[in-house]
Amino acid sequence: MAFMIAQRAFIKVYLITKVEQHKGYGYQMLEDLRRDFKAYGYSPPQSEVYRALHELVQQGILYRTKQLKGNDPKVDFQEIVLYHFTADGEEKARLYKKQVKTDLDRCLGILNKAVTDNY
Repeated sequence: MAFMIAQRAFIKVYLITKVEQHKGYGYQMLEDLRRDFKAYGYSPPQSEVYRALHELVQQGILYRTKQLKGNDPKVDFQEIVLYHFTADGEEKARLYKKQVKTDLDRCLGILNKAVTDNY
């Protein structure tokens, strides 16, 4: 068993939650995570966020659709990729999050013990 939870597993949980909340597209999710964790000195690498999204698609949890970013197709040419749950993706996501929660609880135990024992 790993010492602490893998960064990609950590990121995947947040990405699943963003999709559950219908919170945007890849870059928007990246920016939200960076904003949310800035106070903790953590900035998720763009490459890891996109690898995590790709893995969630490969695992059959998410699928992608494309659309223009703006509302005027005559002016807005930037295409964005939106992520959605597959037919059984919500159930797969729930199980994945449950598994990661077990890992997070174990990590919290290790960290709390380290603080108690050393500080």
